[in-house]
Amino acid sequence: MNETKELIQHIIEGIQEKKGKRTIVADLTSISDTIANYFIICQGNSPSQVTAIVESVRDFARKGADARPYAVDGLRNASWVAMDYADVLVHVFLPETRDFYDLEHLWADAKLTEIPDLD
Repeated sequence: MNETKELIQHIIEGIQEKKGKRTIVADLTSISDTIANYFIICQGNSPSQVTAIVESVRDFARKGADARPYAVDGLRNASWVAMDYADVLVHVFLPETRDFYDLEHLWADAKLTEIPDLD
């Protein structure tokens, strides 16, 4: 479990390094039948910023927690990129795509933690 918390911390650092905004950690551990224990959701203002956040998360997770994503999907149009770290799924959105899918509120029982933006 501590490895997962450490991974989450490095993922958040990677998001903040590239000025990702509105970062939310959704704790799904108390909900059965979810595809991951944690969702980390954030956004970038442009496809190039979304891509930069994804690369930064990849670097911070690898260097800090020796973790590599099992899959990364969505880089082609970079409006929603999902990174699969097994226990942790990272979602990097453009604002309008994030608002449309509203992942934070998909699971009403999830414990949501807002991470302050670094400006």
